[in-house]
Amino acid sequence: MKAVFLAASAAAAIAPAAAAQIDSIRVGVMEHNICVIDCKNADKEGGVNIVGEVRFNSPDFLTWAGAAHPYVMASVNTEGNTSYGGVGLEWDFEFAKGWHLEPGFGYVFHDGDINNPYANGTPESAAFAEENVLLGSEDLFRTSLALSWDVSANFALQGIYEHLSHGQILGSGRNQGLDEIGVRAVWRFN
Repeated sequence: MKAVFLAASAAAAIAPAAAAQIDSIRVGVMEHNICVIDCKNADKEGGVNIVGEVRFNSPDFLTWAGAAHPYVMASVNTEGNTSYGGVGLEWDFEFAKGWHLEPGFGYVFHDGDINNPYANGTPESAAFAEENVLLGSEDLFRTSLALSWDVSANFALQGIYEHLSHGQILGSGRNQGLDEIGVRAVWRFN
């Protein structure tokens, strides 16, 4: 819940100045901790995450970065597993009429497990490792890739994949990471 609190606090702090600058609001569901390449941790931490994101218009000072859109987001797991919240940048590339590819890069805080609290080699340690993803750092990078379809000028549907990891940069040692895939509804204000 610390992650959700941090994301909500960040949103509340910037909301008054940014209200007129909101590009879109995105709400959806993500399948938590799916198997992508290395599936040894995919059977840990199940459930669905409810996600919300506020994306802002690209400010002039981000022109050098391909007109990236800043965002603030939160993701809450419905089964009490890892929830998180954070900030980042997303890009928007329309590759065909009404179809957009939206890669993103961000930074999140989470309430999941970092390391195993039990001594190595004990039955308690083995049982804990069987059930929990060990993320290795309180803060993680969030990379995402979304495919959006414009249903109308102000509404879109989106499929999204995201990966959370410290990449041996924000932490060291354990780095099991999380992968999620889901769908979101997008309401645009421009």
